[in-house]
This record gives sequence, structure tokens and C-alpha cells, in this order.
Amino acid sequence: MLDAVVVGAGPNGLTAAVELARRGFSVSLFEARDTIGGGARTEELTLPGFRHDPCSAAHPLGINSPAFRALPLDRYGLEWLHAELPMAHPFPDGTAAVLSRSVGETAASLGPRDAGTYRRLVEPFLPHWDTLARDFMSLPLTALPRDPVTLARFGLVGLPPSTWLTRRFRDEGAKALFAGLVAHVMAPLTGFATGAIGLVFALAAHARGWPVARGGSQSISDALAAYLKDLGGTIHTDYEVKRLDDLPPARAYVFDTSPTALARIAGFGRYYEGFRYGPGVFKIDYALDGPVPWTAEEPRAAGTVQIGGSSAEIGTALREASRLGRAPDRPFLITVQPSVVDPTRAPEGRHVFWAYGHVPSGWTGDLTDAVERQLERFAPGFRDRVLARATAGPPELAARNANYVGGDIASGAVSGLQILLRPRLSLHPYRTPHPAVYICSSATPPGPGVHGMSGHNAAKAVWRRLRQT
Repeated sequence: MLDAVVVGAGPNGLTAAVELARRGFSVSLFEARDTIGGGARTEELTLPGFRHDPCSAAHPLGINSPAFRALPLDRYGLEWLHAELPMAHPFPDGTAAVLSRSVGETAASLGPRDAGTYRRLVEPFLPHWDTLARDFMSLPLTALPRDPVTLARFGLVGLPPSTWLTRRFRDEGAKALFAGLVAHVMAPLTGFATGAIGLVFALAAHARGWPVARGGSQSISDALAAYLKDLGGTIHTDYEVKRLDDLPPARAYVFDTSPTALARIAGFGRYYEGFRYGPGVFKIDYALDGPVPWTAEEPRAAGTVQIGGSSAEIGTALREASRLGRAPDRPFLITVQPSVVDPTRAPEGRHVFWAYGHVPSGWTGDLTDAVERQLERFAPGFRDRVLARATAGPPELAARNANYVGGDIASGAVSGLQILLRPRLSLHPYRTPHPAVYICSSATPPGPGVHGMSGHNAAKAVWRRLRQT
């Protein structure tokens, strides 16, 4: 009998398997697709030689993850590459705000009226970032806070809606930059704890940047898998699990799946019926014959570029997709240009470009024209650079990754109490009605992102039980 079986070879499933194997438990991992990776994959989606990331591309939470930082992933080929700027946010008048590794440079880009406000917002937390990140990403109650005072101060600032926090800023540049940071998790700007989301992304950039992985996001998954195999774990691909009886006998089963899939496989009935899924995304991967022709200079040197003309425009796009049930005419876009810093991603002189906008859950339309109209506002002539494009709306994303129900790449709405307490209101979110079955996907705290902390936290709950029994 195995000690543990893990279902799903996404970053959280791989991390859970590694954490258990590191502690001497026998582990076997099963993946439905013929390759591993989940939300961290790299494929030639457009033309030969152009290597795209079908889901995640930039990794501010990955390089800052306490779980990843404790593992020797660099020995297995993982290398973080940093663009000159982690992120830029251009505006229609040709100017741009930036999120730099330097707090001073970031503050200066926001203008003299908001520079001091931004410094006062982030500088008190930055010296405590590593401890704060561990405390924040280990909630709820998988570990006692190492710095409860700083965590409490962070909560006082971050738990109110982000719109409360942005009232501190006077000019639109700072408001739009921060609104864009919040929108990375597709949460309405007026939601509970959305201020904390924006702060986490800003602090992550100042601490260690927003890098891409050399060769693509697949290298994160491949490094975890190689380490797991060296620890004695086994991986089985092209193995779809429809019920628990499909798996070999084990003392514990850990699922990197959606709550919906877990309830179906384990026979939990309506146990997760209160879990809410959020809006979907429409994603386009581009093969370009040159760099994106940004009007502003700053985005040309940035790994990630946020596209939203103003904080009001960003808020409207989020509200339309998440609450009004329609695709926005001017979508807020998150774009990544990996080949700015990683020449292995495209043939010489060519580039790959990654972009997505928010749409209603399960939306079946085509957002390509709206996306490219937005890009042309900030990069005139963009369409002339396109050699090929690969589009994926909610149905295609859900078909590629069963965890993305309705095209929700966050694996569950990041709003209300579900920001912190997911997939149920419980202090033990990784447990299920079955004492030997656990869930470790992004539907559990700390939520979406390629950071492995959901897998790490779930594995901690599993190994405690295994040692007790």
C-alpha cells in the first residue's frame, strides 16, 4: 500500500507529492493528460519554434513562494529571468506608470502628488516581506503566524476594498496601476480584501520581481517532476480518474482538482455546492515578427504590461464580466512578452506575446477584435506584427484543463469570504468528508497562482495524519 496518491500534476499536485516524498512517504501521482503541468505548461500553439504558455506566464508568486524557495528546483533546470521592469501600465496619452524592483522608481512614475503616498503604503511591509508572505500564504491555521503584528497591520490595510485604498491617491496613474494589480485575480475592485491582493503583487515585485521561467512555464513543472522522481516518487500520465476505485490502495489521496470534480470522483454529492466559480477569460497567444510597438517607452522593457485606460475603465470591464454577464467592449488586458528577456521562446528576431481579457463564465463568443482594438490604442500597428494567433475562450480553456470550470483560471471566484475561506467555510480547508481524502488545488488557500502553496499546505495536513496513524 502506498502512503499517498496524488491526482493531478499541476503545480499544486506536484508540490504536494514532492513535500510528502521529501518526508519519506511513498508517493504516486496520476495525471489525466499525456503531459504534466496543469496551469504551468509550454507548447507550440501557433508556429514551429514559437513556444507559448497556454496559461500562466509571469510568476511573481512563484519566485516568492515559500514552498518553491525551500526546494532545490534550480538543480533541476528552473531559472528565473527578469526583464528590466517587472511591469508597466501605459496610458492613452503615451505616458506610463511602472512597477519596478525599486520602490523609488515606482513612486516617481506615479507623479509627485502620489509618490510619497505609495512609499508610505509599501515601505513598512517590505522589510518583513518573507515572513509576511509565509504567514499570508499559510492561512488559515496551517501554521501559527511568525509575525502576527505585521500580519495584523497588513490586514488592517488590505482587508477593506481596494477602492478604499486607492482613495489615498490623487492622480489617475497610481489609481489605474493599483486597480490593474487587483484585477489579476479577476475580483471586482469593490470586493472584500481586494486591497490585500494589490499589495501582495506590488510587494512581490519589489522583493524579487515578476520573472518568467527560462524556456517557458513548463520548466517549473518539469523541475518539480524531476525532483519527485529523484525522491522515489512515480508519475503516471494519460490516466483519467473517474472514481476512487480507479486508484491503487493508499493511506491518503490528495486531489489537485476542482471541488466539482472531487465531489463526483469521491461521491461527496452536494458537499461543495456552495463553492462559486468566477468569470472566465479569453486568451490569445501571438507569434509576432518583431517586438510590440508600444507608444510609451517603458512597456518595451517590461515583462508584464497591464492594459486599461483608467481605473474606472478597469472597474467597468471587471463588473461587466463578473456581474453583468457580458463581454466588455474595452476589456482590461494582462499581457506578457516573455521573449523580451528569453530569446529561446521564438526564432531570432521574432517574439511571442500572451494576452487575456475577462469574459463571463462559459462565454462562447470571440473577443479577438476587442482585444486587438485595445492593443492598438497603446501599440499602433500591433496587428501588422502578427504572424499567427491561437485563441482560447472559456470552453477551450476548460477542455484543456478541467480545473478551469467555465474558463475560470482562478479555479473559483476570488471574492467575498471565498478569497480566504475556500472551498468551504472551514478552518481545515484541505480536508474532506472522507478522512483519507484531501484537496490541494487552487480552490484552496491561498488561491490561484503558480506558487505550490496550496499543495504544500495540504501536504502538511496529510503528513500530520499519516504520522498519527
